[in-house]
Amino acid sequence: MSMLLSGRAVGATTVKLTRREKLWRAVATHARQAVSSLGELWRTPVWAFVTVAVLGVSMTLPATLHLLVKNIQQVSRSYDQSFEISLFLKNEATPTDIASFVTILQGDPQVAKVRLIDKAAAMAEFKQQSGFGEAIRFLDQNPLPDVLVVTPKENLPSAAEDLLQKLEKERFVDLAKLDISWLERLAALMALMQQAVYTIAVLLLCAALLVIGNTIRLLIMDKKAEIEVMKLVGATDAFIQRPFLYTGVWLGIFGGFLAFLVIEFMILWLRAAIAKVTQLYQSDFVINSLSLAEFGVLMAIGTGLGLFGSYLAVRSHIKAIEP
Repeated sequence: MSMLLSGRAVGATTVKLTRREKLWRAVATHARQAVSSLGELWRTPVWAFVTVAVLGVSMTLPATLHLLVKNIQQVSRSYDQSFEISLFLKNEATPTDIASFVTILQGDPQVAKVRLIDKAAAMAEFKQQSGFGEAIRFLDQNPLPDVLVVTPKENLPSAAEDLLQKLEKERFVDLAKLDISWLERLAALMALMQQAVYTIAVLLLCAALLVIGNTIRLLIMDKKAEIEVMKLVGATDAFIQRPFLYTGVWLGIFGGFLAFLVIEFMILWLRAAIAKVTQLYQSDFVINSLSLAEFGVLMAIGTGLGLFGSYLAVRSHIKAIEP
């Protein structure tokens, strides 16, 4: 009995494979080639480790920079009070006018919170903290205005600016103040860092692609004689290419997982030092690691790099090998 690629032959009778049998045969062939390519890496551990280490390091740096930007954004979001708008009210505004104005502001969809600083309470606090309590006692009237502190619903410089321009036109507002210039500079710096991360990531991933392609090319050259024999017995290019493609996929998977382990080790090492700093500043900041979705993206990038790099190598080199 002889086994054919498209069916089974028994004597002079050929039995065609069903669609399900063809599917199972294809799955079995792919699984066998995937396992054999993994065994090939196991038989050359030094070569495999060096390649995986290069891939891991190439993916670690952009992933680490991404985490840095992510944690800086977390810190910047915690400064909600930096977007607060101070509304200094006119002296002729009565308590009833102020209460009505507060109610209107609380119903505004752009406003998250409104806080009133009464001028009497502000004067009492000023007397206590300024050291001019005795001198202030000789004033005929309280020179401080009532102040409303308004927190925008969106913690964005543009949203705060829009709300400021709207509130400063209100009838009872004498002066509206918002100091977010440093936040705008921080936002610009964050955008610059994100662009730098993308640029560095593209450069390093291109380098990783070249490393995988060159590694698969050397592997193809090492098995040139075997490939010639396989072509002599009728093996197709697709059949010959699959083990090399799976080798690239395994390299990408291991490289992505190595990058994840390095990043987790770095975070674990830094958390102790960061905890000491946060204790000194009485902060509850905790450094974030990669989320499950980000881990999936990292592994997908590694797998994609391995597959694409090996594909470029096999398409150009296996076709050139002829018995």
